[in-house]
Amino acid sequence: MSGHSKWANIKHKKGKQDALRGKIFTKLGKEIAIAAKAGSDPSANSRLADIIAKAKQNNMPNDTIQRAIKKGAGEMDGVNYEEMTYEGYAPGGVAVIVKSLTDNKNRTAGEIRYIFDKNGGSMGATGCVTFMFDTKGVILVEKDGKIDEEELMLLALDAGAEDFTAEEDSFEILTDPSSFSEVRKKLEDAGVEMASAEVTMIPQTTVNVTNTEEIKKINKMMDMFDDFDDVQDVYHNAVLPDEE
Repeated sequence: MSGHSKWANIKHKKGKQDALRGKIFTKLGKEIAIAAKAGSDPSANSRLADIIAKAKQNNMPNDTIQRAIKKGAGEMDGVNYEEMTYEGYAPGGVAVIVKSLTDNKNRTAGEIRYIFDKNGGSMGATGCVTFMFDTKGVILVEKDGKIDEEELMLLALDAGAEDFTAEEDSFEILTDPSSFSEVRKKLEDAGVEMASAEVTMIPQTTVNVTNTEEIKKINKMMDMFDDFDDVQDVYHNAVLPDEE
């Protein structure tokens, strides 16, 4: 099977911030609440089922999950969040997409614009860089010797996956967003333990950044996005040196 750009090297992962369990749970709680607006029953709401699975992979307590569902479904008082996407460029012509959940669009837009400007980038109009990315479901299964590679590949492809790649320490399963829930559920039903499973954005092309000052500015920009609670996910197409 053909490979694809290493999504794990592209999607910006929150580092020290996501080491704090409370911050992870806050982020997941927002996602659950948004999904629960379309229905509080995960068996009839595939998006909610996917996010609950993601929350459990992060060891989020069941009562915390249930509170977030009730808030989203209007059964408990909670903040009304809106999903917003912002696009722009970092130094070196690097494309950046910022996904947020906010209760104040003006505050969020202003802060994100400030972060872009502060670090030598620029926020652009809607659609200015989205076309450079493909939205895909990505499922990672750790190579722990518990499942045979060929068996997993056949299971994934039979469930509707688009691609299967064996990496050094994991198996990567790529799906179309529309079939992600079904593939994830079939793997779960088959007893496959997934290290992670989410719909993410993969760049069609990448930008190798070698200029030291540009690398510093990009990393600082990502750190500032991390520190901003309204930000859920950040995607970019930069390839940065490993030591960075």
